Amino acid sequence: MSAAEAADAAAPTPEDPHERALLEAVAPATWRAPTPRDRYNLVVIGGGPAGLVAAAGAAGLGATVALIERRRLGGDCLNYGCVPSKALLYSAHVAHAGGSGESTQEPETRGTSTDRSTRATAPARGAPSASALAAALHRARRLRAQLAPHDSAARLAELGVDVFFGAARFVDAATVEVGGARLAFARAMIATGSAPAIPALPGLADVGFLTTERVFELTAPPRRLTVLGGGAVGCELAQAFARLGCEVTLITRGARLLPREAAGASEVLGARLTAEGVRCRLGAQALRVERSGAGKALWYRWRDEDYAQDFDELLVATGRRPVIDGLGLDAAGVDADERGVRIDARLRTSNRRVFAIGDVTGRAGFTHAADAMARLALRNALFFGRERHDRLIIPRCTYTDPEIAQVGRTAEELRGEGLAFTTLTVPLASVDRAVLEDDAAGFAEAHVDRRGRLLGVTVVARRAGEVIGAAALAMTHGLRAGALSSTVVPYPTETEVLRKLGDAYARQRLTPGVRRWFTRMFAWRRR
Repeated sequence: MSAAEAADAAAPTPEDPHERALLEAVAPATWRAPTPRDRYNLVVIGGGPAGLVAAAGAAGLGATVALIERRRLGGDCLNYGCVPSKALLYSAHVAHAGGSGESTQEPETRGTSTDRSTRATAPARGAPSASALAAALHRARRLRAQLAPHDSAARLAELGVDVFFGAARFVDAATVEVGGARLAFARAMIATGSAPAIPALPGLADVGFLTTERVFELTAPPRRLTVLGGGAVGCELAQAFARLGCEVTLITRGARLLPREAAGASEVLGARLTAEGVRCRLGAQALRVERSGAGKALWYRWRDEDYAQDFDELLVATGRRPVIDGLGLDAAGVDADERGVRIDARLRTSNRRVFAIGDVTGRAGFTHAADAMARLALRNALFFGRERHDRLIIPRCTYTDPEIAQVGRTAEELRGEGLAFTTLTVPLASVDRAVLEDDAAGFAEAHVDRRGRLLGVTVVARRAGEVIGAAALAMTHGLRAGALSSTVVPYPTETEVLRKLGDAYARQRLTPGVRRWFTRMFAWRRR
């Protein structure tokens, strides 16, 4: 049995009323498949954000549409990702802001010795009880169920979409089979999303572990949580569980957290997590997982020494893989590899009848990116459009505290492309709202070319995800850095940091030569 199969087999059976309400909406046991039509304008495979937008959009335009979902409608976003995680992060923020106390960490075993090294406790605002964490997880499940009707089978049927549950498989270039029924199509879209990528780590399947698909089903919160992976998911959940009273250790092979983001952003977040009691082991290599006298342990190599980290639960957050198994892509003439379904700039696959959208393409793995790709693919598939997805400006945000948001390219990416640019930086300590709310550790930076065009913007702040939207708007419409300075924003808000970036651009244009010219002009005007 593989590690992934072991995780699925160990998944708890939903018992609370919110889980039942969720499943009644997105995977109703009593659902009856409709009688297939002779031929559909569009067949969508996968009922996550991309598939839902495509199916509902096409049906709204009057097309005949079928949607096939293997597990739960809503995909990763509703069931295991954005919705429950952001609910948990909010509960953690409230607990952190309102409590007081200290967090302690379990010492680790070095080498083969049974001696325990000591570690100073890290002060934190709040160390809530186990009941507080249980309540936060329960709240996340309740809110997930509350939002589920929007993605439900009943709503899709009301919109005119034929909904089929089961595993889809192409039988030829223009036909999909599900549950013994064959659906012929003029166009199809593959939107099967992605799933957690499980590392080939000895002992992992035998000892057991959590992924995002299981962590929100916890009913007994762990005292000691080890997080394997330093990307967005690992960092978000490490901070949340630490703020809710767990002893958290984060282990990642990367030299820094969030390796895709600006180096300065990683430094700010690393300092914050450490201050809140999360023990971060950067540049560490996971070796094996095993049961021990103390329970369960993850062995890892760090700085040329082997250590054992005891844990009650291990959360694996080491990336994601496209879901393409069992789709019969060869029968449809659709090319794919380990990165996902291959697409061209217009989101077409090697079969011109079939498009692919969302995480299954291996491109920007965000709900908002999937939404944008679905809208673009609809125009290209149903109306012979020629729009290109590689021209989309797609921001991203990691919802830690502080949040880390990015649009465009980072300095590292620009240097890798050999592009000339100038970086403008504004510390958050110069933004009044940030100072008033003790949120002054972050910063904003913009990279501009010699003509002032924005190439990339990074914001590290409590509300960075909100601020980056304005920067994305500016880049989408080709505005230059000067437009940030001339835009009036409410005071006091953290969005003011963008105006200050525009001011910084204006100041750099005021060269000594330009200043001397102004000085002579003002002298003449005094006459």
